[in-house]
Amino acid sequence: MLHGVSLAAAPGEIIALVGQSGSGKTTLLRLVNHMLSPDSGEVRVGGRNVTQWDEIALRRQTGYAIQDVGLFPHFTVAENVALLPRLLEWSPSRTTARVDELLQLVGLPADFRHRWPDELSGGQRQRVGLARALAADPPILLMDEPFGALDPITRSELHREFRRLHETIPRTVLLVTHDLAEAFALANRVGVLHEGRLLACDTPQALGESQHPYVRTLIETRFG
Repeated sequence: MLHGVSLAAAPGEIIALVGQSGSGKTTLLRLVNHMLSPDSGEVRVGGRNVTQWDEIALRRQTGYAIQDVGLFPHFTVAENVALLPRLLEWSPSRTTARVDELLQLVGLPADFRHRWPDELSGGQRQRVGLARALAADPPILLMDEPFGALDPITRSELHREFRRLHETIPRTVLLVTHDLAEAFALANRVGVLHEGRLLACDTPQALGESQHPYVRTLIETRFG
């Protein structure tokens, strides 16, 4: 449950949300694409209250990448990435070109388009999941622990790919993570949630100088 959270993201900005389990990070993401509705206040996307959006149209505006990826096991890599373009009735040629473009963007060889999810490593599945989230070129990307289950080397590689992707195609990103170092490395601003309240949201440098007791404890626990 969230209490009095007020947060605005600028176009192209990456905001990371950190905090303990149950602090409200995933709830905040689900409010953005109207998977949940607030008891009070409002959530606005593109200047419009989410209640004014058609839910399907809203979710096509918001790519969603999660830790367990959720690839369809009976779809090839190409079919997983192409899922939303096909729902949007893109032409086969446009869809194929977009799949090839995205596989290149996330650093996967073109011949991976024919592979099945169970033939991929964890890092490769994460790359496919990111490609699928970007398939319809959404202006907003919601990411819920997308790198959380990876080993440190693969995670570092995907961090580099993510930064490169964002430089190539800037978009507004809300990134949920338990890893403060990851948040500091990837985000323009970092929001700290605790028991449903947003205690701070600032640049990594400013947050590192915060005197809020909980924020200081969080930083000192991670960085010493």
